[in-house]
Amino acid sequence: MQAQIKLKSLLNQLNTVLVGKEPQVQDGVACLLAGGHLLIEDVPGVGKTTLAHALAKTFGLQFSRVQFTSDLMPSDLSGVSVYERGREAFVFHPGPLFAQVLLADEINRASPKTQSALLEAMEEKQVTIDGQTRALPSPFFVIATQNPHDQVGTYALPESQLDRFHMRISLGYPDRLAERELLAGVDRRDLVEKLPSLLTEGELQQLQQLVQQIHVAAPLLDYVQDIVAATRNGRWFAQGLSPRAGIAVLRAAKAQALLSGRDYAAPDDVQAILAQTAAHRLIPVGDAGRGSVEQVRAMLDAVALP
Repeated sequence: MQAQIKLKSLLNQLNTVLVGKEPQVQDGVACLLAGGHLLIEDVPGVGKTTLAHALAKTFGLQFSRVQFTSDLMPSDLSGVSVYERGREAFVFHPGPLFAQVLLADEINRASPKTQSALLEAMEEKQVTIDGQTRALPSPFFVIATQNPHDQVGTYALPESQLDRFHMRISLGYPDRLAERELLAGVDRRDLVEKLPSLLTEGELQQLQQLVQQIHVAAPLLDYVQDIVAATRNGRWFAQGLSPRAGIAVLRAAKAQALLSGRDYAAPDDVQAILAQTAAHRLIPVGDAGRGSVEQVRAMLDAVALP
């Protein structure tokens, strides 16, 4: 009961900042509760950075923000060793990567070399610098924003990088009522700066443990396996979901169940998060006019319910 009250408070606070985006806010919270990294993709100016900043503040975690640009170097993220004459030794100065939440703003404006510097950090929660492996803080989340690939000055994220993101969401334009509130209301940046932290590290760990304890019945496991198999049969996608992606789908569904106030996962939870968890990992075939999200939904309709 206490967990549900806490989760409701989290969602309510975030929804005061991101007006009219309740499904996307819940997806973002579910992603972090599942222990995954979040990618927010959309055109500039619709609230991507605001959501990322609000999530970090509300979860009460130490965070840093990096504006990714074409001249950003890997060492700008991880840090550098500098020779200090007084110590007569090289001393490591950690970069912004050494935070519990890294806000990677416009991640696809950085070069592929810099993007690849995040791979080890996102997967292993560590970085190797000058031959020495250094652990990152725990928990460690990357919340990245990116612009559509057809915009000037962007580099497409490689498949290996995309696969490290647990979920990808898109905010879209607000409806008329929500946009009116944005136009007439307080500046969202001022609201974000004043947001109180609603979780401690211990409370976050407890919520993540609750996600792991969500019951998954055998028929639901069959359903997830059927979905994964459908992505691999060549009808919908050029390449199917990996076992790691299947695990990500299940973890996100369990987080969705917790947010819905249940101690068990249901097919509705899988359907609610599938496109956000799987679409960025898949390349559609067949109808060239369809995007991967639409193709995932069409495939889902063809998979029998348990």
